[in-house]
Amino acid sequence: MAPLPPSVLAALVLAAGPAWTCLLCFTTDTERLQVCGTFAGPEGPRLQECRKALVAAFRGLEEAEINYDERSHLHDIFTEMVHSLQEKAEANVSFEAAFTDAAEKMREAITQLEEAPACVPPCGLQESSRVFRCRGCYSTVCDLPLDCPVQDLTVAQGDQALFSCAVNFQLPEEQITYSWKFAEGGLRTQDQSYFRELRGARGNLARIRPTQPKHLGTFSCEIKHDLRPLARLYFFLNVTRPPSRGEIELQVSLREVLNWTDREVDVAEPWRPSLGELLAQPGALTPTNQFLLALTAAFLSASLTLFGWILFHWYFSTS
Repeated sequence: MAPLPPSVLAALVLAAGPAWTCLLCFTTDTERLQVCGTFAGPEGPRLQECRKALVAAFRGLEEAEINYDERSHLHDIFTEMVHSLQEKAEANVSFEAAFTDAAEKMREAITQLEEAPACVPPCGLQESSRVFRCRGCYSTVCDLPLDCPVQDLTVAQGDQALFSCAVNFQLPEEQITYSWKFAEGGLRTQDQSYFRELRGARGNLARIRPTQPKHLGTFSCEIKHDLRPLARLYFFLNVTRPPSRGEIELQVSLREVLNWTDREVDVAEPWRPSLGELLAQPGALTPTNQFLLALTAAFLSASLTLFGWILFHWYFSTS
């Protein structure tokens, strides 16, 4: 087939415009013009009709959005489609039927591609969710801020503070680095001008042990991929002082009062202790109490003896 004249190539390229959508993104001008040239010849009205039919057939893909990682796969599918159209042109198939069939197959192929993961709020540059838009042939990522909301962490003085620089979206597997910074003086901020580098922190975990009042402030972790920032996380550390000895004693006393009150509420009947329970009480066996117990025992013994003698005398007097 003879090559198309340059004037015809230029006219068709300018006339096609953005309506070519995915076809424009994944095929070259030369490939598209050669397809119509094979169907309709290098010049003439039929060439213009072929160009319009091609635009109309693929207009339905104008708003298609594709997983950015699937671009090379889709490019291969379009290359195969171009070869198939040329074969149909040589087999004298009409370009109207060939283009309609090719567009339908391409639409089905796009639906079979793996979809990009959904954006996960509230923050971060999420490359795994990048999509390619056929309208304009460009890619976009989630419209989310790089800075994540500040997280609050309260730790008692002397305890350990642990920060985890982790996000809830997928990170690239390689070339990930973490850098830690600290804004001291009790500042709760996301302004990077207040932060200084923490040289001792490495990796996605940072630990402060033991925490001191000087650690009150905001800690920041920045995640990068190949030196490109992906997210910045912030942790506001509030350090509380341990309770004093007087406060501890007051809490113990209050707890005892509450426990005593609970026991009083649970009592359904007045307490009637037995003699053994009374004797078990601390300080119960004083000398005076011991004397009274002995006197009581002697009185009971004499009473029993007298009662026995009376009973014995009455029995023999009646026989």
